[in-house]
Amino acid sequence: MNISLSITKNIHEWLFSIMPEGIASITEMVLIAVVYLAIFAVAGLYLVLLERKVAAWFQLRIGPNRVGWWGLLQTMADALKLVSKELTGTERADKFLYNLAPYFVIVSSLMALAVFPFSQEFHAFDINIGVLFLMAISSIGVIGILLGGWSSNNKFALIGAMRSGVQTISYELSVGLSLLTMVLVTGSLQLSEIIEVQKNGWLIVQGHIPAVIAFMIYMIAGTAETNRAPFDLVEAESELGAGFHTEYSGMKFAYFFLAEFINMFIIAAIAATIFFGGWLSPFGITESIPLLGVVWFLGKTLVIVFLMMWFRWTFPRLRIDQLLTLEWKYLLPLNLLNLILMALVVWLNLTIQF
Repeated sequence: MNISLSITKNIHEWLFSIMPEGIASITEMVLIAVVYLAIFAVAGLYLVLLERKVAAWFQLRIGPNRVGWWGLLQTMADALKLVSKELTGTERADKFLYNLAPYFVIVSSLMALAVFPFSQEFHAFDINIGVLFLMAISSIGVIGILLGGWSSNNKFALIGAMRSGVQTISYELSVGLSLLTMVLVTGSLQLSEIIEVQKNGWLIVQGHIPAVIAFMIYMIAGTAETNRAPFDLVEAESELGAGFHTEYSGMKFAYFFLAEFINMFIIAAIAATIFFGGWLSPFGITESIPLLGVVWFLGKTLVIVFLMMWFRWTFPRLRIDQLLTLEWKYLLPLNLLNLILMALVVWLNLTIQF
């Protein structure tokens, strides 16, 4: 038995031996939530540091290098600074919605993390509609952005929030259709089953040219979904200050800031799971070594995260009309054609096998 499985089994048996069944179940859920909150906090902080290091590398700078060895504690210092900052706001803001908005963004990101199979054993919430669940949950975050922009009673914030709504609604179509293209190959929406299908080869290889096209469209649309450059019209600093979170400070601002990086991690994790086999090793040794699957999953995800950061520091920002033209005139029709092409590929393969 794997070490991780034995540890979780022992904890489960110990809790049920000292508590009533109902309280033990709730305690297990709380412990799992604490683990995922820790993952959320650490991943968010160090993705910020990675972004700053990557930006420095592209711009031939050193980047953060004073706090801790090689600057590894810089984001910890930034977090402590934000915790100590005063929570300011405008007098005319809708206080209830203004305070509620950051939690929408944080909770939706945290719920999405729970569905990912980090390894064969490390999987908190394995449901048979995992892909659909991810699409639905990731759409909730934009509600927080719309609430924050509207309730701030600031024109810049409102314009940024409206842009986010338009952008998210538009590019969700391409994200959904590109994932649906790969679901045709697997015949399942359950993430664990999608990974099982890839034991004979990653889907980006099994799906032939339509899978490569789907991955390219997914990366473009996914980058736009996270409101990152070159699609960062929501926070266009030269036009809108800080966009929808112009009026936020301290930890409320930090929630929006961290959620952006966690959403980038989520987009990359979906790509790693659907297209590149998730926790599976290309050498077939993942199952024999405990926790190696986590290393492979995180490695693939971080490579895709780096690709998204590469986009940010390479391409100039689009105009809002260019952003919407790209989706509705190019990506969406191409996605629909690619979906039909993938259906033909799957049908031909089934026909040949039959």
